[in-house]
Amino acid sequence: MSINQKETFTFTALPENVEQMKALPEATMDTPFKTAALTLCALCMYGAAPDTGVELLNYLRGPRPLSGHDISFLKDRFRGERTYLPFSYFAGATPDNNYTPSKPYCVTVTADAHSYDEKGYARLYIASGGADSPRPIKLRQKADGQWCLWEQYLLTDIRQPKANDPWA
Repeated sequence: MSINQKETFTFTALPENVEQMKALPEATMDTPFKTAALTLCALCMYGAAPDTGVELLNYLRGPRPLSGHDISFLKDRFRGERTYLPFSYFAGATPDNNYTPSKPYCVTVTADAHSYDEKGYARLYIASGGADSPRPIKLRQKADGQWCLWEQYLLTDIRQPKANDPWA
């Protein structure tokens, strides 16, 4: 894998169920970049329909489904109308437009010099329109070459959308 690699993915629509996700070309999950981009789609769905979001995330996690702790974490992160968090990673989404991304949905996933330091894992990054630095996502490669979601750090706090900011 090359250092400072960057891949951009475009989705005309976000998958609303596992079958729609499996139909996407990225669903081969043969690169960590594809799985990272799909994780963002799954997190967006979680905000709209938590049970479906869990199904999508479990698909991306392969043989390691979400634990009760993982699901509690997701509930906490989305509490209080924070469904905008995952949308902040798509192109065009900023605090000023309440994290409304441009359409089609585009996300860029990057690797750095240390992304592949741990054998069998990749630590990639996705930039948010509401944060000063890109956020990491960790993926693990199965023996068959497929990359699965291992950990994501995409739901950390970002700048409030203008509609929620009393100082705006």
